[in-house]
Amino acid sequence: MDEFKIKNVSFLKSCGTYAQSLEVPPLPSFAFVGRSNVGKSSLLNMLTNRKSLANVSKTPGRTRLINYFQLDGYENSIYFVDLPGYGYAAASKKIQGGWDEEISNFLAQTATLKQVFLLLDIRHAPSALDIAALHFLQSSEIPFTIIATKADKFSKSGAHGAVAKLASSLGLTKNDIIVSSSEKGIGRTDILLKVATYC
Repeated sequence: MDEFKIKNVSFLKSCGTYAQSLEVPPLPSFAFVGRSNVGKSSLLNMLTNRKSLANVSKTPGRTRLINYFQLDGYENSIYFVDLPGYGYAAASKKIQGGWDEEISNFLAQTATLKQVFLLLDIRHAPSALDIAALHFLQSSEIPFTIIATKADKFSKSGAHGAVAKLASSLGLTKNDIIVSSSEKGIGRTDILLKVATYC
């Protein structure tokens, strides 16, 4: 199967609550979530070949909304959904071991959600919130893929060692993780191939 081919990309809408997201016209959705400053915005820009589609900030926790981006392919359209980063985000009541209630509702109740991409920084051991995020997705039986970001900080052999260590700490295999670098475009094809399997 070929990767999802992007013809056009546009920002659609920001939602402050899960209830507001119900007003968005239904399309297959792919959510991106991870700790603040893990590189979600940079990854979205790399995947869509748009330098400033998603705002990139040096200040963690700046993404506070559920942001929808519509990707039109040559045969169908989908959403990439940028969810608020956890760990630094100013959220009200937090549940599920660190998940904001609105994010929990979005992930567990969005009928059009096809896949969650959980971003983890390949340079560091998973935090307690990363583990909580993984357990939430597993216990809720939500399809997910781990993306190990910032692989450009390692040599090729170093990245292989780091992802093996990450997989072991999560109880997964290396095949469960896509290695990525927004700086060098690493992982783009693998991620868009994953998207295409649901389209």
